[in-house]
Amino acid sequence: MGNRLLYLANGAQRISAARLDERFASEGMEVDIHWAYRDEFPDSLDGYAGIFLSGSPHGAYEDIPFILREHDLVREAAAHGIPMLGICFGHQILASALCGRDQVFRRDGCEVGFKWLDVHPAASGDPLCRHLGARMHMFVWHNDEVRADHPDMRIIASSDLCPNQIWRYRDMPVWGIQGHPEITMVQARAWFESSRARLERDGADLDELMRTASEAEDAKTMLRDFAQLCRQ
Repeated sequence: MGNRLLYLANGAQRISAARLDERFASEGMEVDIHWAYRDEFPDSLDGYAGIFLSGSPHGAYEDIPFILREHDLVREAAAHGIPMLGICFGHQILASALCGRDQVFRRDGCEVGFKWLDVHPAASGDPLCRHLGARMHMFVWHNDEVRADHPDMRIIASSDLCPNQIWRYRDMPVWGIQGHPEITMVQARAWFESSRARLERDGADLDELMRTASEAEDAKTMLRDFAQLCRQ
């Protein structure tokens, strides 16, 4: 299929502190970053072996030009069978584009912290999630949520506060991850300090975050396996 990965950067910064572009490059992908947040999109999806959709300060339900354009891109990519992986906002816009704009909603409160997620039977045999155990550890931080009751969604993991932490679209190569499997321990400390005001506003305790932090190695296997799937 090739190794070109379209990286849609949906954040206020073109490159996030987690440097997922470098992680995918280390897995053999040729990463082509487009700053969707600034309305930078490719002219065509031809030649891409996969698409990654990043987080964003915006909600997938907002009527902002780049978000509307990204909805169209997701539907086009799905129609061509291009593998896609979305994290946080990326997880949400995949659901909004493929399952309906009503699938994403604003929560009553923020879910934030390192959480143990329950992994569902749908993970068994799944190309991205087959290496997960019965439970997995991952950092989550979200005020928006994707519903878990759509017939085209296979729910792969949930937390005590959010029934849809990881999902797959039908039997197609499309996955959404609500949390942040990309964050390393080193990045976590720097990210938490730089985001202290927002984290505390959302109810987080930074000392508790670092006390419960982990490398989330199980979660990171999904990033590796996505790159491998794209290269097949």
